[in-house]
Amino acid sequence: MITKTSLRRRQKKQSARPLKNAINKIVENDLIRRVSYEEYREKVRDVYDGPQGALLATASLLSGHMALGDRLLRERKFDLRGAKQILDVGSGAGQIAKHLLKYADEDAHLTCFDLSFEMLRRARNRLKSDAPRHLVADLTRLPFANESFDCITCGYVLEHLPEARSGLAELARVMRPGAKMLLLATEDSFSGAWTSRLWCCRTYNRQELYNTCQDLGLVWNKELWFSRMHKIFRAGGICVELVKA
Repeated sequence: MITKTSLRRRQKKQSARPLKNAINKIVENDLIRRVSYEEYREKVRDVYDGPQGALLATASLLSGHMALGDRLLRERKFDLRGAKQILDVGSGAGQIAKHLLKYADEDAHLTCFDLSFEMLRRARNRLKSDAPRHLVADLTRLPFANESFDCITCGYVLEHLPEARSGLAELARVMRPGAKMLLLATEDSFSGAWTSRLWCCRTYNRQELYNTCQDLGLVWNKELWFSRMHKIFRAGGICVELVKA
């Protein structure tokens, strides 16, 4: 389990770089802080319904995230074995869902949702499988009963909310005790700031996200890295396994 001390040590290092943090803030897309959530949500839907959304799967392929995500699950760094009710949050073009279909138990049930109906249509076309259940939903208002899922994957979705708490609280609500979550989020680094411009999202500070998870009973069980090089250079953003207490 990751300790608060280790994260504070890292945060102390980050606070020693005020100029770099200030530059990141200047570069980062700030639309999410300038308009209401309803206005921002419509903008996000437009982005993913349009040409950028159409290129999402290609972008994931070219950036290497498809292969790196596959490795995370293939090597059981995030272990799907035993999970029977899996929720894929913000499925996009089905990038993570494709891995789930490959590595989850045969009797596992997969539910995929996204804010964009168009993205779900693209995901269905890419996956070519009737196994997942697809539906349009908002992360802050999930249409599921309490404790419905024993496993959740949430890849680069949380950054499309003004703050993490509302989305994480909903995910905690639908998780069973002991359920685990693979959470990937854009970090407040320079590369994260540029990513936010491309996808009209915000970034998260690792320590602040850790604190929010702790408040909601989501234990930050272990940090994951796509590769040894990502770990050495602290690259690739936030990738963590959470467990509901």
